[in-house]
Amino acid sequence: MKKLFRFLTLFLPAVMLAWACEGPMGPAGADGKDGADGKDGADANETCKLCHNSTVVDAKVIEYEHSLHFAGEAFEEGTRNNCAPCHSHQGFLDVVKNNTPATITQNPADPTKYINNYVASASALALPGPISCFTCHTSLHKNYAATDFFPLATTAAVPMTMWAGAKTANFAKTSSNLCAKCHQPRPVTASSGAVIDYAKLVTEPAATYNMSSISYRTGVHYGVQAAIASGTGGIEFGTGYSNSAHVAATSCSDCHMATPSGLSGGHSFVATNNFNGCNTTGCHSSMSGTNASLTAIKTEISAKLEELAAKINAIGSGHDILQKDPIDGQYHGYFDIYDASANPTGYWKNPANGNPALPALTNAQFGAILNFQLLVRDGSSGVHNYAYTKKLLENTIAAI
Repeated sequence: MKKLFRFLTLFLPAVMLAWACEGPMGPAGADGKDGADGKDGADANETCKLCHNSTVVDAKVIEYEHSLHFAGEAFEEGTRNNCAPCHSHQGFLDVVKNNTPATITQNPADPTKYINNYVASASALALPGPISCFTCHTSLHKNYAATDFFPLATTAAVPMTMWAGAKTANFAKTSSNLCAKCHQPRPVTASSGAVIDYAKLVTEPAATYNMSSISYRTGVHYGVQAAIASGTGGIEFGTGYSNSAHVAATSCSDCHMATPSGLSGGHSFVATNNFNGCNTTGCHSSMSGTNASLTAIKTEISAKLEELAAKINAIGSGHDILQKDPIDGQYHGYFDIYDASANPTGYWKNPANGNPALPALTNAQFGAILNFQLLVRDGSSGVHNYAYTKKLLENTIAAI
């Protein structure tokens, strides 16, 4: 302790003396030279106007407002996990990001049940949102340049949900795969949730169909175009199938997003009466609504669809199997079966009239109905893929 006291008595005076010797601060030195000015930043408004002008984004928005993606029912089922992949913005991006498989597998919690794996994640259902520019153009507002329209959300080959991933639609012009991701048929499933064995519809044509129940809505859903346009997905009775030149030589956008004409083309995705996409170098030169080749094809395919519908309806022995739409008078592939909410005027099994149950169908007859649904809901009357459509109709008519 004495040593510490002696140390402090010697050290502290020395420190205090050092502080006392420091003089006052001198005047500030002269300022240095100014540095060179930096480059002016880009004018954000000018950058935006590269795209947001009357000929680019503004025009596309007007076109899009005439599309069924915008004004139709595309977004109304977006909060259901099995509908959201095609009916909502977040649902679609979710299955693309996660590469969600189009498979149907055994439920680990109950081996007698099956699960459709092609569903959106729960997080995508919180605020699903309608289909928008950013659904397909996921690179928008990344670099704020005209190049941001690409790459598209996906152009990968599309395992088909109808076939639980066993068949794949893959177009030569891969931009069409973006459309095919949603415009494909859904699976027909048994009560267990397992996809039915479509092969039996062909290999056991005379057997009674019993792989699933049959209701008013039984079938392949609505957006089936990719199955026909790619020549993949029909119930293929017989042989001799091939594809038309459209499958390899064109893309969906070539026709459905052609230079606008009236309310067709561009981002309306409507092709009706717009032949700008047809009359291009390497394709057609004089295609129009009155072109003899076009009208002949549409007439031929429409006649064969009516022939197939007549054979299907004949199964009812006096009453149609398919329901005729009261508005346009056409068959759209629905069964004319009573459904309290969806089809209260249905004929078969209508309790108000004591009508009988739907007659038993053979496997071939049920397969024929699926093909009718695919072809009538394709909506192109053979234009998408004439060769495949014609052969599918001919073989199906012969099979039943």
